[in-house]
Amino acid sequence: MAKQITCRRIYEETAPKDGKRVLVDRVWPRGMRKEDAHLDEWLRDVAPSSELRKWYNHEPSRFTEFRRRYLEELRDAGHREAAEHLRDLAAHDKLMLLTATKDVEHSQAAVLAEWLAKSR
Repeated sequence: MAKQITCRRIYEETAPKDGKRVLVDRVWPRGMRKEDAHLDEWLRDVAPSSELRKWYNHEPSRFTEFRRRYLEELRDAGHREAAEHLRDLAAHDKLMLLTATKDVEHSQAAVLAEWLAKSR
């Protein structure tokens, strides 16, 4: 049975209720020291491709199309293994998806949280 899945910025304080903390960004967050991140995992390969990330450029008006393209990417060979691993984590643990973006609601972390919730 899937556990609770949430997402937030990596710069926010950690909490015992976070569960497994997984960074879902392709690049390391600016200004964040690795020892301060308190991560369980960094799944770069589940993040959107560099091309998709650059096209999206965190423009909310492009989010619907970004979401569609990103969900399609999750099925390709380059993302599949990481996506399945994340799905397995979500099935067994409480999961906190972390991202550096300022607009978490319009991020890959939000898309992943929704995708994982529907995958239950």
